[in-house]
Amino acid sequence: MSEALPPEPLTGRADCHQHLWPSRFLDALRRRNTYPYLRDWTLHLAGENPYPVEAMDHDVRARRATERAEGTGLALVSLSSPLGIEHLPGAEGAELIDIWHESALELPDPFRVWAAASVTDPDPIALAKILTEERIVGLQLPATALADPDGIAAMGPLLAELERAGKPLLVHPGPAPACPPDLPSWWPALVPYVAQLHQSWLAWHVCGRERHPALRIGFVALAGLAPLHHERLAARGGSFGVVDPGVFYETSSYGTRAIDAMVRVVGVDGIVHGSDRPYAQPCDPGLGDAFSHAMFTANPHQMLTGELR
Repeated sequence: MSEALPPEPLTGRADCHQHLWPSRFLDALRRRNTYPYLRDWTLHLAGENPYPVEAMDHDVRARRATERAEGTGLALVSLSSPLGIEHLPGAEGAELIDIWHESALELPDPFRVWAAASVTDPDPIALAKILTEERIVGLQLPATALADPDGIAAMGPLLAELERAGKPLLVHPGPAPACPPDLPSWWPALVPYVAQLHQSWLAWHVCGRERHPALRIGFVALAGLAPLHHERLAARGGSFGVVDPGVFYETSSYGTRAIDAMVRVVGVDGIVHGSDRPYAQPCDPGLGDAFSHAMFTANPHQMLTGELR
């Protein structure tokens, strides 16, 4: 099936967090014999039970039709970091990342692309090159690579290239550690994924802004609700400080109560809509027209461009 479809005007709401694997990327996963790999439509990862992938979830025409029907103006797709590709060594990871970029950049409107980069062998020169692509909106990194100040320092050359390009960073859960097979299927999403986001947000809070003063950064899944622990942070000798206008919180998998609680801590301006489609669906928390405009339109624009809207 050809994925070269005609462009269309980009208007309407933004979805800052989706996953859509083009056919070339799927084929590359099927050629592999080590994690991560696909066998037909079953995904095999080192730390999770085999996962049945729905073929229609990665049908480009069907996904495009859904976005058009919902009035989506921008749907930002990324390599799914729990695959562990960014952690693969050397040429092994670079090959898959190159295939991701080449195939994802062929996706039609309204799709745009988060770049990927190796965190085992960071290559700021390669990143600088891919960031010049108009359809690349920024870089996604796994939270596992930003888990402490040393991790942020190691990713420094990549983060510096993002600052130079004026494009944002998206922090996404990384690979889950192996867990007993008798645990429920939701365990990775509720335990290691959330903990990784929480830890990476605290690491950024400790040293990230000081080291990268111009970088805009977004955390998926409301950063694992890390800002809601500000009272405990203060009780244990830390300080939340002022709200950082360059930090954004994407809403995937959360609804009205969690979003409303986050707004009470970080304000309205940092909340951006993301669905994590196909693993979850878009959600409007119903907090009023002004808030919906901010979350779906104005705030994503500011995160992506640095411009108020």
